[in-house]
Amino acid sequence: MQGTLDLLILKTLLSAPVHGQGVARIIQRQSEEVFFVDHGSLYLALQRLEDRKWISAKWGVSENNRKARFYSLTPKGREHLVEKTSEWRRLARAMAMILDAPLEG
Repeated sequence: MQGTLDLLILKTLLSAPVHGQGVARIIQRQSEEVFFVDHGSLYLALQRLEDRKWISAKWGVSENNRKARFYSLTPKGREHLVEKTSEWRRLARAMAMILDAPLEG
């Protein structure tokens, strides 16, 4: 659904700066391998989030000693995350009510 990847990325960056590859791994691990983030999609999303000022990026060195961009959540991004998380929870509750409802008729 629209905005899913953005929300997952913002949530991943909530606690600490993470490089792109790390974002993809965290999403995959936390979803118990349900979500696999294509690198092309990931970097387009990271650029979009940076353009919207929801994240910022700084160059650093990754755990395997390679140069990498580390992404951080901005205050504006945190605000958007809170808003969208609330919307997604409402949608998930509504879906669950429909999927768990007994069949009518």
